[in-house]
Amino acid sequence: MSHSALLSNRRSKNRFAEFQPRGYSPPKSYIGLNGYPSNKVGYHIDYRKPDRDNIDPRTNETILSAIYNRFAVDVALLNFMHAQLDDDDRFKEAKDSDLNKCFSLSANLDQVPFDFFKNLVINMLDKGDIAVVPVDTSEDPTFTDAYDVSSLRYGEIVQWEPARVKVRLYNEQTGIYEEIFCDKRWTAILENPFYLIMNEPNSVGIRLKQKLAMLDKLDKEQTSGKLDLIIQLPYVIKTKLQKKQAEDRKKAIEMQLTDSKYGIAYTDGTERITQLNRAVENNLPEQVADLRKELINRLGITEAIVDGSAKEDELLNYYNRIIEPICTVICMEFKRKFLSKTAISQHQSITYFRDPFKLVPVSQIAEIADKFTRNEIMTSNEFRGIIGMKPSSDPAADELRNKNLNRNSEDSLPVKKEENPNTINEDE
Repeated sequence: MSHSALLSNRRSKNRFAEFQPRGYSPPKSYIGLNGYPSNKVGYHIDYRKPDRDNIDPRTNETILSAIYNRFAVDVALLNFMHAQLDDDDRFKEAKDSDLNKCFSLSANLDQVPFDFFKNLVINMLDKGDIAVVPVDTSEDPTFTDAYDVSSLRYGEIVQWEPARVKVRLYNEQTGIYEEIFCDKRWTAILENPFYLIMNEPNSVGIRLKQKLAMLDKLDKEQTSGKLDLIIQLPYVIKTKLQKKQAEDRKKAIEMQLTDSKYGIAYTDGTERITQLNRAVENNLPEQVADLRKELINRLGITEAIVDGSAKEDELLNYYNRIIEPICTVICMEFKRKFLSKTAISQHQSITYFRDPFKLVPVSQIAEIADKFTRNEIMTSNEFRGIIGMKPSSDPAADELRNKNLNRNSEDSLPVKKEENPNTINEDE
């Protein structure tokens, strides 16, 4: 496929597709043996989800994998939204746009929004930076800024240029990854806000990966089944013939150990055998433990965050110092790249919301509900929706007013009648 033709094609209904070359037509459906699809049309068939990126194998062996997954899941649980703001930049309503459907219904053909944001954050934290490409748009973004995004894909940046980047992106039409050039004007580039801690060449995260790799290599060597023997022969090995005899003797012992059911071999009485596979003392485990502790401290989290036993004050600090910077990076870059200047001038924005009642125990729900409705912050039906109850059909449940005040008493208050200045006093 010619990558130069990828950015200048249009679908039917003015739909721009990142991966469609000129003259593209969707492949026909072929059915192979036993009802399974046949690979006759050239697309890739896999038996695992092919669009799931594999992170650095060294990351899976460290605490970084647990940290990445915790951060990503908590970010994906937030509600990202294409919103309309009022004149004071306060939330007014959600926009009915294709971009908002990417945040709430379907990010692309393979991923719901939760999976999209979760994998996006994991790859951003692991690789340091990631690109989010609008694969399907209503208009060609290379010629206009007025377009709506209906499909998003993230990919690893493999090459940087002044005005564009080369992105390794999954092609849902062929089922394989392709490297394409994307213009920076309409490609969201997200950088890990904790890059100096996790991704810098000499950062704590990288050093932790290296130390664990060394520790794993040492463990494999100690458990590989090697005997590490030195055989002292009863003669001096100087000539080629003596060296050949020594090699033959070594191979003979190896064959005895291999062919023996219980791994037993015999030697001459004049031969001495020394075993070297003693446990070698090293400080690698202590260094790994210190780096692990330092990584958690530098990120500003606690062990309770990772194992899920954090208290309310720890979670509040975690959301403010970890989750909020990640979400801010995502929202600011999406707003800058996926909204036109006209839309921004009309007070449109990309924002996110977190349900503040998820961490509230049931014993405090009633007290919070009373305060929010009494102070005219939420209606009764709005709070019923939060706790999973159906809205009430009573019209008063949708009124934003203090229910503790008697409406009849308010209506019965005497109204002062204004005097008409043109009225003439009869006494006069």
